[in-house]
Amino acid sequence: MQTIENYDFSGKKALIRVDFNVPLNDNFEITDDTRMSAAVPTIKKVIEKGGSPIIMSHFGRPKNGPEDKYSMKHLHKHLSELLGCEVKLAPDCVGAEVKAIAAALKPGEVLLLENLRFHKEEEKGDETFAGQLAELGDCWINDAFGTAHRAHASTAVMAKFFPNDKMFGYLVESEVESLDKVVSNPVRPLTAIMGGAKVSTKITIIENMLGKVDNLIIGGGMIFTFVKAMGGNIGSSLCEDDYLELAKSIVEQAKAKGVNLVIATDCVAADKFANDANTEICRADNIKDGWMGLDVGPETIAKFKEVISQSKTVLWNGPAGVFEMEAFAAGTKAIGDAIVEATKNGAFTLVGGGDSVAAVNKFGIAEQVSYISTAGGAMLETLEGKILPGIAAVRGE
Repeated sequence: MQTIENYDFSGKKALIRVDFNVPLNDNFEITDDTRMSAAVPTIKKVIEKGGSPIIMSHFGRPKNGPEDKYSMKHLHKHLSELLGCEVKLAPDCVGAEVKAIAAALKPGEVLLLENLRFHKEEEKGDETFAGQLAELGDCWINDAFGTAHRAHASTAVMAKFFPNDKMFGYLVESEVESLDKVVSNPVRPLTAIMGGAKVSTKITIIENMLGKVDNLIIGGGMIFTFVKAMGGNIGSSLCEDDYLELAKSIVEQAKAKGVNLVIATDCVAADKFANDANTEICRADNIKDGWMGLDVGPETIAKFKEVISQSKTVLWNGPAGVFEMEAFAAGTKAIGDAIVEATKNGAFTLVGGGDSVAAVNKFGIAEQVSYISTAGGAMLETLEGKILPGIAAVRGE
């Protein structure tokens, strides 16, 4: 397989699939350019090696062809600023005019194609459309991990037009390597921390990871589905009654597989869902009627810290409590601090999933963990054990 480091881009036009699906405010100004900034090293590498980058991305969810609010023209100026050169903007992403503009590109010149999703064929994975895109360049770089779980024309189908000239960009390369360290080749002990509100959204990941981990820490609102399944009184805590049997079965599967399943034994209970609620620390299985568990308690925090400190690989997906409220942030902050310590002691630590990323940013520890995955759905599907079309296409699987 080719890599961006060893490929000769000299005089070549490189089609780079990026994820520029960034948020805009009402004045069409970018409010968070993380995804654009993340693609810069790949684009600059092509320029440095004498190639011409042709950038392609989706943006928003246009329903019926071109819509002004989803035009790449809103991102064009900022991309030029990020790259430090004037980027050309194409009127479309396929067609004779675009082909002529692409063909005329000189080494070092950059072309930004119009929104791929202005064509319905993109999301349908249409091979003819993929072929029209492929005609614009000499090689294909997939640097959009956020859409790697989609078998769209530009994210996967294009691979067949570049059997020997396809590769990952730096962003995808780092995401794949980091997830491989957790899912495929972990240094043990491997600990997964699964938090968040609902068992239903994490069940496939939990079941898949049970076959891989040494320790599984359950945090967040879903604790109480497990506690109730084991006969506890959870007051008015969040609970998915439809998943009680499944929670029981996970406890049994963990025992059978020799996995150390760590579930809260105490919690911070509150008389209402508010930062100024009355609170008390109590047993997680003995919460007063009308009260709800909104964070893990000190005994549980100590247990979490002990497990994390002994781990060599840690995956964190989801908070321990309602960390957005100061009164219920201690458990999530303690997990973050323990992960920072583990990282200092040589563990590989991967944080992924919106709420976990928000937590590490809130507590100012983003720079102190090994890797933060911002890929959302693609990361979750990897943890569920699914094959990602955008990754398999480049690897030729």
